[in-house]
Amino acid sequence: MMRCNVLLLSAGRRVELLASFRKSLSLHLPLAKVLAADTASRYSAACQVADACFDLPRVSDPGYIDALLALCREQQIGLVVPTIDTELMALSRYRYRFLEESSQPVISDARLIAYCRDKRLTVKVFKSIGIDTPEVYPRHALAFPCFCKPYDGSSGEGAFLVTGPDRLSRSMLNDERNIFMESIGDDYDEYTVDAYYDRHGCMRCLVPRQRLEVRGGEVSKGITRRGYVYDYLARRLKRLNGARGCITVQLFYQPVTRCIKAFEINPRFGGGFPLADAAGAHYPDWLIREYLLGQAIENFDRWQQDLLMLRYDAKVLVQLDR
Repeated sequence: MMRCNVLLLSAGRRVELLASFRKSLSLHLPLAKVLAADTASRYSAACQVADACFDLPRVSDPGYIDALLALCREQQIGLVVPTIDTELMALSRYRYRFLEESSQPVISDARLIAYCRDKRLTVKVFKSIGIDTPEVYPRHALAFPCFCKPYDGSSGEGAFLVTGPDRLSRSMLNDERNIFMESIGDDYDEYTVDAYYDRHGCMRCLVPRQRLEVRGGEVSKGITRRGYVYDYLARRLKRLNGARGCITVQLFYQPVTRCIKAFEINPRFGGGFPLADAAGAHYPDWLIREYLLGQAIENFDRWQQDLLMLRYDAKVLVQLDR
């Protein structure tokens, strides 16, 4: 019997992403369910609106993979969708075990994930496909202002601007996790690009969205854009070897000089993906068609440009048992 249920990992607040998978399943596999998991599912909004939710240990727990495999077996999971950086390497490393269970993780190759996780290596990835990046300064030759952040950090954690030598501590310099990058001026616009790679690694869609306002590391106001950023990346990102599923690329763009400096690749859904989805780039639908129905995905560029997203807070109310 084919497994058709979808499992969203670290579901957290990703209600819109879960709803997109549910909408697609209702069209193609109406008896299938969208399930969600988190370390504390009772406090996850997305878990509360899923068809069912489950607690899983943290990915750093030695029993994480076995617990996840058992859940996939018990709940007939056909598609596993990770949403946070720390899950990616574990799922990639043990991908074969999930495939043996007929559960398919949407995951890129381990080599690409490792290069994306280490920002020192991410620079090499961008340079290999002809995309410029902010300069990384050696510790003995820093230029100010510069941006200090952990090479393996995510969601802006531990990142801050160093305006001058007086703002640089010895502990910052001695911390081997820190890298020091060129600070990009306020005259640059910040973009996140949602790219879709089919199961064979071919790029099928690319949606740049300008980040107009960010709150808590996630875009709260954004707008889809075509133009130069799209043209520049559409040629180069085709060469991102080992990519599968939704890949988000973050970059700065200077609209006058047309200078592009990319600084991050996240081989997973980004928090602002619902804007690309609303614009017509229905990546969850394509994943279901590819991985559960065996359909081929064609190139798609008919998404809506200049679509503005203005986010607001919403709530999920749950009556807890005493």
